[in-house]
Amino acid sequence: MNLMNTWLKIAQSLLAPSASDCPICGKKCQASSELPGVCKSCMVSIPWIRNPRCSKCGRHVGCPDCSRGGDPVPIVCNRSAVAYTSVMRELLGQYKYRGDERLAPILGLMLDQAYTILQAEQERMKHYVQVQRQLPVLKSKGTGRAGLWQADLLVPVPVSGSRLAERGFNQAERLAGVLSGSRGIPQLPLLVRTHHTGKQSFKSRAERLADMKHAFAANPDPAIGAQFACWLDSLGPLIRSRPLQIIIIDDIYTTGSTVRACAETLKILTKKYSCIAEIYSLTWARS
Repeated sequence: MNLMNTWLKIAQSLLAPSASDCPICGKKCQASSELPGVCKSCMVSIPWIRNPRCSKCGRHVGCPDCSRGGDPVPIVCNRSAVAYTSVMRELLGQYKYRGDERLAPILGLMLDQAYTILQAEQERMKHYVQVQRQLPVLKSKGTGRAGLWQADLLVPVPVSGSRLAERGFNQAERLAGVLSGSRGIPQLPLLVRTHHTGKQSFKSRAERLADMKHAFAANPDPAIGAQFACWLDSLGPLIRSRPLQIIIIDDIYTTGSTVRACAETLKILTKKYSCIAEIYSLTWARS
């Protein structure tokens, strides 16, 4: 009888989902099904931005920056996965500054949620335009339903050489890599930083905007240029029938100065290749 009970306990332990240390709270507990390794309690407490209040920058609360108007913004919109709370700040710091590599796929999958929201919004916009123009709804081959909006290219925000040496990796590039793998969207490092801008977290909005002026340029590496040209050729007549859909990837959106500077540089770059680009941005967090 005791032997039977022992075998039952072993079988139950094998069948039961394994518990592990949650990367957010550090406790050994039952993992959620949505994010690998993250416990159910922390999963529920993640401050997801599911319904952005600002349609432009994706902020979850009132946005004085976008309501100011002023200069035209070179992106269609930004969408972020989570609000930048103290818990999320600690989580990003654990990965970005303390090198906890196991967080890379988790943060990338969180960013994927922002892509889902952007995709759904673009689908609604596409359907609205089709209805207004009385156009037929296009079908995907073999699916029997309308094809989902899909970005053409991901471009990570580059870091300076000194920051890369300090951290050992570019966090935006890692996030883009996860999204690229899950969505099948290619990524290319089309941009480089022209100078080190220092930490932006302690600077005012005006200081950030001034810092980012001319902070980015097209990647001068001939191999990257050749890859981009080859990729454009592979699209064939597509690049003449509609604008390219390019998404800039970064970890945090604060004032939008970084994204704005990157988008302006990308628009100049794509124009050199006789292309028109619609540029979006996805960030892991919105402050």
